[in-house]
Amino acid sequence: MLKEFKEFIARGNVLDLAVGVIIGGAFTSIVNALVNGLITPLIGLVIRLITGRKSLDDATSGMFFKVNGIKFEYGTVISAIVTFLITAFVLFLIVKFVNKAESSLPTKKQEEEQKEQAEEKQAETTDAILADIRTLLEEQAKTTTKDNRDREDTSSSQTKK
Repeated sequence: MLKEFKEFIARGNVLDLAVGVIIGGAFTSIVNALVNGLITPLIGLVIRLITGRKSLDDATSGMFFKVNGIKFEYGTVISAIVTFLITAFVLFLIVKFVNKAESSLPTKKQEEEQKEQAEEKQAETTDAILADIRTLLEEQAKTTTKDNRDREDTSSSQTKK
């Protein structure tokens, strides 16, 4: 049983999950700072401009009803829902922007494919150049051989005279 547990823990999926949880916990502090430092004050500014109240909680504080002396504050629920929706939308826009920025960058696979294509093109170009050189050398050899034969024919006909 201990052996099976060690195999389970040593699997990549469990380790990846552990890393994900740890990074998620660290990322939570970034999201909280973003929400508390930027988004919530922005929401407060919009609420102040619209209602004249200091925050959404203040604007909805009067929204309640009582039943048998028990206070039901539906304004707090509305405030939480509106804050959640605005925060989720802003985070959606940020994630969408990041994904778009990442998709415009070439991946390692794309870089490797481009490198392979460049190497193939260079190899084709090199082969073509070598073929041209080979053809030129063959033509030069034929011309040289023909010139040498013509000279030999000319020199032999002069010696016969």
